[in-house]
Amino acid sequence: MSSFPIRIISLALFSISFLPFLNNGQLTRHSVLTRAKIVYHGGPILIETINVALIWYGNVSLNKKEAIANFLKSLNTDGDFNLQPQVTKWWKMVESYQAMLPGAKNDEVPKIIVNVAKQINDTSYKYGRNLTIGDFIPKIVKEHTKEAKNMLPIIITAKDVNMEGVCTKTCAHNGIVGNITLYIILGNPELECPRKCEWPFTQIDSGPKSILFLQPPNLDKAADAMVIALATTLADTVTNPLNTGFYDGPPKNSTGVGTACKAIFGSGAFPGNPGKVHIDAHTGGSFNAHGIKDKKFLLPAIWNPKTSSCWTLM
Repeated sequence: MSSFPIRIISLALFSISFLPFLNNGQLTRHSVLTRAKIVYHGGPILIETINVALIWYGNVSLNKKEAIANFLKSLNTDGDFNLQPQVTKWWKMVESYQAMLPGAKNDEVPKIIVNVAKQINDTSYKYGRNLTIGDFIPKIVKEHTKEAKNMLPIIITAKDVNMEGVCTKTCAHNGIVGNITLYIILGNPELECPRKCEWPFTQIDSGPKSILFLQPPNLDKAADAMVIALATTLADTVTNPLNTGFYDGPPKNSTGVGTACKAIFGSGAFPGNPGKVHIDAHTGGSFNAHGIKDKKFLLPAIWNPKTSSCWTLM
């Protein structure tokens, strides 16, 4: 068993073969029929409780803070009116990977609790507005988490912050500092790359042209796009925190359980069409999940290891 500080579990080599609709790259929206193979490489996955530190870097708007924080708080708590589907149902699919480990018990899958333990507002732009992963991310993580052993920092940037690799390669990024602390970086596409990271709310520069665009459930295209990117990256992080868990392809360019199903939000999805969703009668916003405080979210498909297919809430 690894000594990695966040509670993890790892067992013997395990593989799942599948024939998915895969996104052709992180930022494009080509879903092509591709033969692939998800393999469990014997490393850890995250279990039990994940304490999250939300690090708001720069002047992040209130809309974005509320959308992201409410999504995380909805992972383990059903909404007030028992409306379906719930964010908790989406999270149960992530939790189900515990049951796919060799030797796992066949009874009820344990919950993975996501606890927003702290929120830090860094409005001084202490490390500037152009951040590189190698130089500045370790400093931000260490400063705000004090190298706490059971902490997952999520760095969310303001719209006027340029993060290395975000927009040019990915809409979000996960990694590890010093073999100790996992982290997630969530870029803000509002100014830098709305036509790369705000689909299905905005047309994209490459890939198939959309036949329709959805209105964002929280009426903020960038905020709801950031929730989608965070959901995808969080699913990948839980099931493959050290690039030794569940993934397809080479470790440095792996396809995780979330990234395997990019650009799919409901049944009937095809390139340029996100699939079946609900429409809020009052706001016109499109959503497929209910959360706390009567909040609504559009959550991406995730790979279902039992059916070998991309699974959606609708």
